[in-house]
Amino acid sequence: MVTDANRWKAMSVALVAGFMTLLDVSIVNVALPSIRTDLDLSAGELQWVLSGYALTFGLLLVPAGRFGDARGRRNVFIVGVALFTLSSAAAGLAQSALFLVVARLIQGAAAGVVNPQVSGLIQQLFEPRERGRPFGLLGATIGVSTAVGPLLGGLLIALFGAESGWRWIFYINVPIGVAAIVLAMRYLPGPVGGPAKRESLDPAGVPVKRESPGPAKRESLDPVGVLLLGTSVLLLLIPLVQEREWHGPAKWLLIPAGLAVLAGFLVWERRHGRRDTPVIDLELFRVRSYALGALIGTLYFAGFPVIFFTYTLYLQNGLGLSALASGLAVTPFAVGAAAASALGGRLVARSGRPLVVTGLVMVAAGLGATVLVLALVAGRGGVWAATVPLLLAGLGSGLVISPNQTLTLAEVPVKRAGSAGAVLQTGQRIGTALGIAVAGTVFFARLADSGNDWVHALRAALFVSIGFVLVALVAAVIDVLASKRESQRASAGERVHETAGRSG
Repeated sequence: MVTDANRWKAMSVALVAGFMTLLDVSIVNVALPSIRTDLDLSAGELQWVLSGYALTFGLLLVPAGRFGDARGRRNVFIVGVALFTLSSAAAGLAQSALFLVVARLIQGAAAGVVNPQVSGLIQQLFEPRERGRPFGLLGATIGVSTAVGPLLGGLLIALFGAESGWRWIFYINVPIGVAAIVLAMRYLPGPVGGPAKRESLDPAGVPVKRESPGPAKRESLDPVGVLLLGTSVLLLLIPLVQEREWHGPAKWLLIPAGLAVLAGFLVWERRHGRRDTPVIDLELFRVRSYALGALIGTLYFAGFPVIFFTYTLYLQNGLGLSALASGLAVTPFAVGAAAASALGGRLVARSGRPLVVTGLVMVAAGLGATVLVLALVAGRGGVWAATVPLLLAGLGSGLVISPNQTLTLAEVPVKRAGSAGAVLQTGQRIGTALGIAVAGTVFFARLADSGNDWVHALRAALFVSIGFVLVALVAAVIDVLASKRESQRASAGERVHETAGRSG
């Protein structure tokens, strides 16, 4: 039996592992100059160190989520953490570019195995009405791990020196990973764990309607579906993560090829889903909260990681700041995201999607104010002046990530929690790759056209980020308006029913 105390211990173990894997998305950014000098990496090899992790991360999310749903999340989680720990040690020991790139590819794949189990375990351990707080903590983990990566990387390089400091960025995962494995074996529930069987309630405390189960489907891992989905994700991500290294327009032909394979995957899943369990339950996308929530997540993750990518380049290369100083400059965003994520987890049950709308408005306003401040205050003084708008953007981010995740997964059956959460995270990874590709192209094009005017280039990239956030805001507003219309129709129906009852 999973007690209340044990499920929070299990939750803590899962969040620590999730934090560790998500941290490695951003922590390497500030170490790239040191890695390049120490191992004599080419520009292409350096790009693979950074983007290879994101590529295999995104590739494994959905298959691993489906496998955890079918075979039990505990063992899949432990295997993923073990693989991540070993590949982290290998990356730290790397003496050549090839060795480091391969270690990073395996590390990313392991991260893709671990993360769907985290969101799946939340679904398994907590009823919908209870998930605000744990998803708030998960949102804080996602936001803080991304934002604090440059700061922690800068601290390690400052502490251990430029030559070997980058290795400790990977070594630090080893003791954390070992501890996570030991604690996971003790506290994580087996395949049958989860909350007591009682009436499920949504985040607002309203009973969730359950449809009749219908004919049982065979449980299968759907290898054909996994292959088609993996191929489509690979084709979509490669030109995005390699945008700066693969010159010429030919690489963009992979995008329509990926969309064609994705269409084939959808056809296969509809056919396969009639008799067996598919990789992705396409019926989930008929649920407005899930479909729009996944879209909001993808668009938002196309916008907010751009801040760290382009801002770090501006601080280190444009202003000549150290890795540590660059990390400190983005800390206000991390602090705001952490504080607001915990608050958002408590407020989401009462506020719903309007809370996400508020957060998106705050992020757009904070980024717009950052652009204005950097235009008005020159040099390093602008960095200090930008801390306030970055704090505002961070606060808004905390009101977006965890509440959106809670609302998006609220109506997902526990049996499909891992794969549904993995689809959500895959969208986030694709969104991040898309945002960095688009903003990076704009950033470097403006930098070249303006004669190395870093402020001008950063401003253009931040406008790209704001654009993605505003499109996400439109999707969130559509969901809010649709919810209001449904509530009004339901209220009108109740009034008609009451009137008919009194007449009778």
